[in-house]
Amino acid sequence: MYYIVTVNSQALDPDVMKEEYDVDIEKNEYGLTGKPGEYRMLLTAGVIDKMKKNGLIKEIKPDTDLPGGDDVFPYDTVGAHKNWTRDNFGPVWIPKKGASLKLTAENYGIYERAIRSYEKNDFYSKDGKFFLNGKDVTDYTFKMDYFWMMGDNRQGSQDSRYWGFVPEDRIVGKAWMIWFSWEGGPRWKRFFNIVK
Repeated sequence: MYYIVTVNSQALDPDVMKEEYDVDIEKNEYGLTGKPGEYRMLLTAGVIDKMKKNGLIKEIKPDTDLPGGDDVFPYDTVGAHKNWTRDNFGPVWIPKKGASLKLTAENYGIYERAIRSYEKNDFYSKDGKFFLNGKDVTDYTFKMDYFWMMGDNRQGSQDSRYWGFVPEDRIVGKAWMIWFSWEGGPRWKRFFNIVK
């Protein structure tokens, strides 16, 4: 995750940061915020502990204000989801084949793209009413299953928090092997095992 870190030293040596803490300025993993002694850093819990132990950190807090970080799906200001952020998202109901949804002004922005683009309908809202293929409707039954995709870099991923649902017909491939596994350290026995 990214953190805002106030350091105890005047300046950080890029070589020390890379060798000692595995934080590389050339990869934009840290940089000044504009305030004296304050940096924005991409850090792991282990690196934070090491920096604290070595007396480098004066103050640290998660960076909850990444540029564009709160500009999230469905990109409107209606209802409860107007306060959704990258870090505090939902709850959101994920459509599934055969499930019906009561259409409201509040949920229109969330499900409009799936109904119109993915399920190939002429769908729009006008004067507080919903129109599906020329007919006034109050609910919709989905034709496909949908998925909510999350990236493996929670703070930096462009995922369903930004582009919404993924319909089943857009998913290709199948997971078949565990390439890497981590839980407090590498779980070597899981590497390269076939998914059951």
